[in-house]
Amino acid sequence: MKILVPIKRVVDYNVKVRPLSDSSDVDLNNVKMAVNPFCEIALEEAVRLKESGQATEVVAVSVGKSDSQEQLRTALALGADRATLVETDSLLEPLAISKVLKNIVDDEKPDLIILGKQAIDGDNNQTGQMLAALLDYPQATNASEVKLESSFVEVTREIDGGLQTLKLNIPAIITTDLRLNEPRYASLPNIMKAKKKELNVIAVGDTGVDVSSRTETLSVELPPTREAGIMVETVDELMDKLKNEAKVIQ
Repeated sequence: MKILVPIKRVVDYNVKVRPLSDSSDVDLNNVKMAVNPFCEIALEEAVRLKESGQATEVVAVSVGKSDSQEQLRTALALGADRATLVETDSLLEPLAISKVLKNIVDDEKPDLIILGKQAIDGDNNQTGQMLAALLDYPQATNASEVKLESSFVEVTREIDGGLQTLKLNIPAIITTDLRLNEPRYASLPNIMKAKKKELNVIAVGDTGVDVSSRTETLSVELPPTREAGIMVETVDELMDKLKNEAKVIQ
């Protein structure tokens, strides 16, 4: 069984991002980049399935600039068997990424596709669902538990009313939530071994996919600074302000 894991290069979650001086985009100069945390969870789940003998191969794929090879090497160090980069100088939208991934799926023919539910930069939460629609595959989003059988996969996901369990025929698509697992750290020996693993690079133009943008970024700005709160001495003073100033109670 082959598992495909799409990953994305994003600004490290510990970094506080800033817009460029002209507000045209996010300032990425000298900023630490990393694998998207939700993608790390997806990769960890795929590697665990391989280690348990339920999968035979884990393939990582990324769509992005040449710099994304760094994150793919990290994925190889974490347990992926090989990796593919679809190289593009543009920041693609979720629909374009989904179309490129469909092209990869058509070539690789994986039994299972596991990806993070969203990237922490755009927070779109769209790629997995779009890819499932393009492939006409069953999907389970926000997975908190995955049980793989020979011809189907059972996925538990959290919903407002509790837990929901879905049974999907394979091939299928799963997007991962934070509670699914805790990703491992790459060991030094595995980092060295990753340098020798296969990393294939494909130009996005060779995929034949239309990746033109459907949207335009007008400006990137920090959110407005919140005003300081007001300290009150007593409950009576609080009730007075809620009633007469905020006017949220009668």
